[in-house]
Amino acid sequence: MRVFKFGGAAVQDAAHIINTASILKQHEGENQVVVISAMGKMTNAFEQVYERCKYSRPSVTSQLSKLVRAHLKVAEQLGVETDVLLGKYEQHIFDNMFVIKNRKSVASDLFYDQVVSLGELFSTELVYAYLKSLDMEVRWMDARKVLRTDDTHREGKVDFQVSSQKIKKKVKQLYKSCSVVITQGFIGGTAEGLTTTLGREGSDYTAAIMAYALGVEELTIWKDVPGILTADPKRFEQVELLKNLSYREAIEMTYYGAKVIHPKTIQPIQNKNIKLRVKSFKNPKGAGTVISSKGQAHYPPIIVIQDEVILLQIASKDFSFISEDHLSFIFDKMKTHKIKLGVMRNSAISFTLVILEINEKVLKVFVKEISSLLTVAITSGLQMLTVRHAQEEGLKSLVVGKEILFEETLDDTVTMVLKSSLAFKE
Repeated sequence: MRVFKFGGAAVQDAAHIINTASILKQHEGENQVVVISAMGKMTNAFEQVYERCKYSRPSVTSQLSKLVRAHLKVAEQLGVETDVLLGKYEQHIFDNMFVIKNRKSVASDLFYDQVVSLGELFSTELVYAYLKSLDMEVRWMDARKVLRTDDTHREGKVDFQVSSQKIKKKVKQLYKSCSVVITQGFIGGTAEGLTTTLGREGSDYTAAIMAYALGVEELTIWKDVPGILTADPKRFEQVELLKNLSYREAIEMTYYGAKVIHPKTIQPIQNKNIKLRVKSFKNPKGAGTVISSKGQAHYPPIIVIQDEVILLQIASKDFSFISEDHLSFIFDKMKTHKIKLGVMRNSAISFTLVILEINEKVLKVFVKEISSLLTVAITSGLQMLTVRHAQEEGLKSLVVGKEILFEETLDDTVTMVLKSSLAFKE
């Protein structure tokens, strides 16, 4: 059995869906569970619908019509029956919006999950319909029925025991009549039947959960890059393919912001010693990168850049020590607002936080709340540079012309927060 995951770039249009189908056909005769993301950039589009409609929820259906048409246009290019597909899209919209209509009050995060989850439902219906048109033995599986989470909307916490039982039972049932099971990344469901999401870019995590539940030997994630590289090729000219990575090395890279795989992906596969292979859908014959318990004996410097980070310098108002009570107060507020922490450092009377990926409105509320007890200085628009297995000479060349506002060294990992008009190029 194989578990494959195809991200948004792999199904972004008709040509890419055809390519994805050709990869699956190369493994015909083998049982496959295929996890599919929303079509490229579609999650952003569904999030825009959510933003426009969160204060005017009755208008959400009309706002979604444009995105329905975009998917149907791709279906036409693939020669897929659009009337049937349209009916399925309308049913998914009705089912998700029915949850909203039958509640007196709806939390913003719950509404987000009902809208944004449609991206994965739409894309998998489209890919499923196309594979059926090729006479492939394929079935569509609703991830919400088998991947059980709690009711933490926008970042559901997975119940591995219940999910594993449900996934194994459903896949075994479906394999009686097919060899390929298509399902959604990013989404799950509560015991009450509510749709949840697993956090942005969570489809990799879904694939890892499927691999964990089914006990496969290897999980393959298909990307638009040849594997995991030593740096982002859009920013640096000389990059190197890492043929092997240890679980620890991979999780460290993702913690500091590497975008190739989702940070939560490693834990489930490491627990069962499942290999993770990252390959290019542009070059399916390439070896890619294998993540396992072994890794490499020696690694070259690995560079990770995070854009738009925010530096918060927090201090007591009366020159008193930053105590455990202060820290507890700060972290409690961070948990409430789901603020992602990069790195931190504290001294006697100050505490420095590097904040990643925060909404401007959330930041304002957070700062206002902690300002009741502490003073806060904000510096935004910064870059966080992390170099694993750093070499002194290489580090110097990376920070030329840049002001270092924060620096931390841990073993052979150096993290710096930089301010400069000389941004790392895209």
